[in-house]
Amino acid sequence: MNFNSKNMPRNKMRLQTACLTLLLIAASLTTIAQQMGDDEKKSMLKGNIYGGLKNAVDGVKGPGSNLPPEKMQWWEDQKFGMFIHWGLYAIPATGEWTMFNQKIPASEYAKLADRFNPQHFNADAWAKVAKDAGMKYMVLTARHHEGFALWNSPASYKHFNSWEMAAHRDFVKEYVVACRKAGLHVGLYYSPLDWRFPGYFDPKGQPENAALLKKQTYGQVEELMKNYGKIEILWYDGGWLAHKGTDADAAWFWEPLKLNAMVRSYNPDIVINPRSGMAGDFQTNEGDEPVKGPILPIPWEKCLNLNRTSWGYNKAQNLMPLKLIVEYLVNTVDRGGNMLLNVGPDADGVIPQTHIERLKEVGQWLIKNGEGIYGTRPGPFEPVDNYYGSTHKGKNIYIHLLKMPAGTTDIRLPVIDIKVASCKILGGSKVKVLQDQNGIIIHLDGAQLDPLVTTLELKTKSGHF
Repeated sequence: MNFNSKNMPRNKMRLQTACLTLLLIAASLTTIAQQMGDDEKKSMLKGNIYGGLKNAVDGVKGPGSNLPPEKMQWWEDQKFGMFIHWGLYAIPATGEWTMFNQKIPASEYAKLADRFNPQHFNADAWAKVAKDAGMKYMVLTARHHEGFALWNSPASYKHFNSWEMAAHRDFVKEYVVACRKAGLHVGLYYSPLDWRFPGYFDPKGQPENAALLKKQTYGQVEELMKNYGKIEILWYDGGWLAHKGTDADAAWFWEPLKLNAMVRSYNPDIVINPRSGMAGDFQTNEGDEPVKGPILPIPWEKCLNLNRTSWGYNKAQNLMPLKLIVEYLVNTVDRGGNMLLNVGPDADGVIPQTHIERLKEVGQWLIKNGEGIYGTRPGPFEPVDNYYGSTHKGKNIYIHLLKMPAGTTDIRLPVIDIKVASCKILGGSKVKVLQDQNGIIIHLDGAQLDPLVTTLELKTKSGHF
């Protein structure tokens, strides 16, 4: 969508509508997984779309802190990526919040590092899974809230990293090499939060300990930005203090403009999310609440779990159905977002076979329908929840048909000023389309529809949306 001065009033109205809708969504987020602790629930809730918009407003800004729109275009083109949560928490296999939820002392939890020596970790295999799924980028948890770093990290407090412990491997290095070899964009997740530091929970009452935490954060972020070549996405998490308030509320402590100026000194064009307290180049929507409402006129990303039990590897498996994954993807893309789908490898570094098979199925759908996903922009039609959404690219409009209304074989679309020349099902046959002063009617009587989501391609004569 080209947002210029000519259509600013329309986009202002769209943003107002989006904010109202998202306020309603935020108010309705009451169903959270039963096994989560209270602080884990808060962590997920602060990541909803409304929370992302709030970060966009409240996060600190400064000269050069955010990328200009033209440098965000490549990221907005990708649409689909792989999130990977992997760390010591894969050993107990009860989720990435195990240390905190089970109140395990840091000294006791640290013993897991002596057992973390994954013999079957293969970063090339991870990258192949992502490629086969039709994903275009990857984001690895270089260090989660537990404090264990997956790389050679001299800045790590008490040498708590994979290079100096049992594995004696730099997993971040192996990962970034594999991403580049596979042609995937490279992203790293980093949590400033570290549960090993009492000063995190009481930074004003324990300033010396909090200063050690901050020193580790700056040192480790610099290592990740300096030592591994071009990093394209930096995905912060855990910027809030004591699990309270927002990431922006903690900006006084982390000084994110200073932190991210250092980041950009090594990777000037890196795309940064808002969870360091800085406004961020894109906003985040975390969790599996449905994606509904209008197009959002900001860069944003939906992140959610393939195993709905937890982000980290879990003995309890609740695998997301294929149809639901595809619906999340099209609903996100039709509203202008990217989708980051998480897998949790086991303690040996292996992505569960059930995950691999499900992701291959997503990839098969994208082989047929990816033309209406990759490199597109949302619109020109506003999405209709549980019915359809649209994207466009060049002279083509793509309609993602989620569900046919009862009692009809026709799709009715609003009026647009562009002349439609023809319509077909992607990978299938042409279908009849009529256009007049009342809008567009697509006749699907007898057409073979996709059991997941059907993509219809409308060819236009001008393509100026």
